[in-house]
Amino acid sequence: MPETPPQDLHARFEALRAHRWRQAATTADLRRRRLVALLDALMARRAEAHAALAADFGKAPAEVDLTELYPVLTEIRMAVKRLGRWMRPRSGGLFLSFLGSSAQVRPEPKGVVLILSPWNYPLLLALGPLVSAVAAGNCALLKPSEATPATNAFLRGLLAEVFPPGEVDLVEGGPETAQALLDLPFDHVFFTGSPRVGRIVMEAAARHLASVTLELGGKSPVFVDADADLETAAKRIVWGKFINAGQTCVAPDHVFVHASVHDALVEALARAVRTAYGATPEARRASPDFARIISRPHLDRLRALLAPPSGRVVLGGDWDEADRYFAPTLVADVPPDSPLMGEEIFGPILPVIPVPSMAAARERVITGPPPLALYVFTGTRAGAEAILAGTASGGACVGDTVLHFAHPGLPAGGVGASGFGKAHGHHGFLAFSNERAVLRQRTRFAPIQLMYPPYTRFVRRLVDLTLRWL
Repeated sequence: MPETPPQDLHARFEALRAHRWRQAATTADLRRRRLVALLDALMARRAEAHAALAADFGKAPAEVDLTELYPVLTEIRMAVKRLGRWMRPRSGGLFLSFLGSSAQVRPEPKGVVLILSPWNYPLLLALGPLVSAVAAGNCALLKPSEATPATNAFLRGLLAEVFPPGEVDLVEGGPETAQALLDLPFDHVFFTGSPRVGRIVMEAAARHLASVTLELGGKSPVFVDADADLETAAKRIVWGKFINAGQTCVAPDHVFVHASVHDALVEALARAVRTAYGATPEARRASPDFARIISRPHLDRLRALLAPPSGRVVLGGDWDEADRYFAPTLVADVPPDSPLMGEEIFGPILPVIPVPSMAAARERVITGPPPLALYVFTGTRAGAEAILAGTASGGACVGDTVLHFAHPGLPAGGVGASGFGKAHGHHGFLAFSNERAVLRQRTRFAPIQLMYPPYTRFVRRLVDLTLRWL
């Protein structure tokens, strides 16, 4: 992917900035029309989206619909329905010490925003933040990953059809283009990617005192207690782990299972993989429903993770370099120093680790950075609550995996090393908004004037009463 020249980036940034105040003044009606046009264009170009994701990933059309298009369409529909309410100023409340004044909080657009989206969900993670940015009244520039050229071409045509010049733009390029964009004074940067690059983004934004939303990664654990429904847990873990060939930021990274049901869970997981993708290695390799690894370097990294002392491969472990295929893989007997436990796997390898209790699993989780997601399968609500109360994560599911990320009413984002700032629905709208505090004071007389200097005995008495009672 050729880099975009810095002078071109600067010109495109200035074109957006020139439109910034016109965009900020747009009504809820106009913003809704833009979002509805985006929804209509996505539905009209659905077959093109399928073809683009198949070219970049080998994704099945149904998986594109469920994991790329549906969450974006849901975001749009929610924003269209609730935008008037989101944009409306809200009261700051009534307080006796501010008698005679009125206070309100006004959500206002931040200005010109940069969306740096990754390769693993190139439609969802570009368009989801864009919906929030447009709903909030910003001008936006998107920079998608250079690893998905077919999807980028689709995005370029889609956005040109929906948005007039000056509202939304898209630029392509590699790391040099991304770095050049970070040198520009955007008002907000929304980045989804690795913690390593997230630090670079944050450092660059700090030079301009720009706000940031960082959606990063981490080793998202699964807890399976002895009293869990193992068959149901296995099906839901397999689904969440192996969609997009495991290349999902909130995918289950590894499973902590009570030692008494370890073998039974491993067998249930293997059955679930065979049901979903094929009973034999050959059938799984030929499955049209299993995506491919994005590139050869990523495939090589996954191969290295299986090198000793990784553990015992129970299922899978095979690959095909020419096809960028890496089989859905289950690994047991995983030692603590296994390469699989040292970094986020981000691929179709699932370690299964026996523990004497869920408390022991919690201890292992809280000694590391807080994960982006956490998943719990127990037979009781109290068991699940004990795990949630004793851990931290960006989000969590009890009784399922991944689905919390797609729920438009829930904030999506990390905590600590897995990121900060929230996205989706109203949370995304607020991420791209400045909540401006406005106090209106009556012009003739306000009680606060009684406490202006000089600080006479009477004024000091009023101050004392204020401290005690107001």
